[in-house]
Amino acid sequence: MTNKTFYNEILIDHNMHPGHKHDLDDANMVMEGLNPTCGDHIWLKLKVEDGVIVDGSFVGEGCAVSQASADMMLDLIIGQKVEDAEKLADNFLKMIKGTATEEEIESLEEASALEDIAHMPARVKCAVLGWHTMEEMLKCDKCSGHGECSHCN
Repeated sequence: MTNKTFYNEILIDHNMHPGHKHDLDDANMVMEGLNPTCGDHIWLKLKVEDGVIVDGSFVGEGCAVSQASADMMLDLIIGQKVEDAEKLADNFLKMIKGTATEEEIESLEEASALEDIAHMPARVKCAVLGWHTMEEMLKCDKCSGHGECSHCN
């Protein structure tokens, strides 16, 4: 019961008061994420300098899970090296698949509250939308994840 309450409180807080849902004019990496099944549609915006994510935001619409998950993700990755953000994304996706270790889950901080999404198949795509969008953006072969190409802008 406590875990479910914790999940609900964090989800509601990040959905109602997202700290990163705004435009980011000086973003040098921008990528669209779309979940047509649920109607979730975000634009993830990152400012990457010297291999570090120095700022980030998202805009768009979607269900509470997709919006809260994107906000939690940005809480975690801002200030991180690109490689560390990619590792966090890997940990999150492992958690959703039920294959993450305790240590990997703990690395996700508040985002670990979404662990039970693994048992809600209809919500999995919602929870991973921001994370998949970030992964795709950072692994862009045209700019090596550093925002130096028109593909990411």
